[in-house]
Amino acid sequence: MNKKVKKRMIVSIIVIVFHVLGFLSSIHAVMSTRTSQGAIAWVVSLNTFPYIAVPAYWVFGRSGFRGYVTARQTGDLEIQYIARTAYAESAGLRSTGVRTGAARAAELLAEMPALRGNTVELLIDGDATFASIFEGIEEARHYLLIQFFIIKNDDLGGELKTRLIAKAREGVRVFFLYDEVGSYKLPRSYIEELRGAGVEAFDFHSRKGPRNHFQINFRNHRKIVVADGHTAWIGGHNVGDEYLGKGPLGAWRDTHIKIEGPAAMAAQLSFFEDWHWATDSIPDFDWTPLHVDEDGVDVLIIPTGPADELETAGLMFVHAINSAQERIWIASPYFVPDEAVMAALQLAGLRGVDVRILIPDEPDHLLVYLAAFSYFAEAGSTGVKFYRYTEGFLHQKVMLVDHNTASVGTANFDNRSFRLNFEITAFVADGDFAAEVEQMFLKDFAASREMQPGDYADRSFWFRLAVSLARLTAPIQ
Repeated sequence: MNKKVKKRMIVSIIVIVFHVLGFLSSIHAVMSTRTSQGAIAWVVSLNTFPYIAVPAYWVFGRSGFRGYVTARQTGDLEIQYIARTAYAESAGLRSTGVRTGAARAAELLAEMPALRGNTVELLIDGDATFASIFEGIEEARHYLLIQFFIIKNDDLGGELKTRLIAKAREGVRVFFLYDEVGSYKLPRSYIEELRGAGVEAFDFHSRKGPRNHFQINFRNHRKIVVADGHTAWIGGHNVGDEYLGKGPLGAWRDTHIKIEGPAAMAAQLSFFEDWHWATDSIPDFDWTPLHVDEDGVDVLIIPTGPADELETAGLMFVHAINSAQERIWIASPYFVPDEAVMAALQLAGLRGVDVRILIPDEPDHLLVYLAAFSYFAEAGSTGVKFYRYTEGFLHQKVMLVDHNTASVGTANFDNRSFRLNFEITAFVADGDFAAEVEQMFLKDFAASREMQPGDYADRSFWFRLAVSLARLTAPIQ
């Protein structure tokens, strides 16, 4: 057999193998992809361009984080026992207003009850947020839980490291968790310094296990700090100088929340499950809820992610929108909703709810920027108003529902947060806190420009074509 014939046979075998793999992968996509649009897109591409689509599918295509589910359900009975203990301990502090209807549905999504007796503090922008977190680190006496999506080895990241090392040397146990994809620039020396001082530092390890080795599509996007099991910080800030407004995007608009009381235990439970996945260990945390204020506010913590049986993040947003009677204001740096969320927004606008969407004027992702125009064109006719923040980059993830409920968390309005990221959101049912969030929103609206029909309709054909093409990429944004 001459070399040309042999070469042709090898090429033919490769072609056949790829097409067979494409066909088998398309069956897997039909059976496992969570949206019909995503399934159709994968089936077409896997059978038409298998040479590119097959490796892409097995790296980016999966939407269920099965290894985490197994670890949660059967990996260790002790984690189930601790979760049940947390439920039992918190039973006496359960919010008296949450029993049936909309509030009860939110509890079921959270898999944790709303708890009363908390104090909360709205932290606007980076200086206030990290001043509060660093004060909490300084006051910790037993243990600290630190979890961020992005940690950078710059001035702010260095200060965090210095403070954690100091606490570890005082005898405080420090548990440090970061996402290896989000923090890919973090040098090994940073982690080694922490470990050398006694800090238990690990990456989330999303590629753990043979089935996940090539899977880089999932992210742990949570930002959680917990001190002694009684105080928690949740919000949009990562750790880096840019989150103080010192990066290439200039001024940085973001929001965090400090929670002191029994609801901090729910944030701790979220960290606990992530830590168990990453390290296969069961840390000894305090599961006795602290009742700070008899007249304190009700807080519900909702962790969401691809290990959930339901699409919890998307359902959480749809539920909040459908529950709104007077207004729902939403701030997100990335606004690429799916059909269910978009329909809920349109219906809210049609029934007279004051729906306002606050997004950046100059976002950091071109596709997201373009896609948002298509949603404006689609929802604007139903009364939904869009505002573009003009005084820097807007990164906060905040909602205000009517006059008594507000949320601060890590989830964006996009497919990644709905289906692929591990996220966490704190809902606060309190009129005074909602009024604080309202004033924050009003100040942000004053620093924004409201989008008008001409912003899209009067643009060139090529711009509108780019917007339509960007919209097609919504399922992967």
